[in-house]
Amino acid sequence: MDITNSNLLNVKGGLFLVLGLFSAALLLCLFPDWKVLLLLFISIWAFCRFYYFAFYVLHHYADREFKYSGLVDLLMYLLMGRYRS
Repeated sequence: MDITNSNLLNVKGGLFLVLGLFSAALLLCLFPDWKVLLLLFISIWAFCRFYYFAFYVLHHYADREFKYSGLVDLLMYLLMGRYRS
């Protein structure tokens, strides 16, 4: 089921933000250390960059024709050898 209602999409995005902030806060409460904070920051930054690579860079620079809807589709696409740099 595709969500096309902009209000529901905003709620979904907000829930992801709350979930991320809550889990990061709990992690820092369990392990209150600046190294944990730094590693958490690096992990979040790296996953954001991977998301950008997977859903923007590959589509706009590698293959404009192929449309994929998620990471499983992307993985199958890459494993099948269609991606050429």
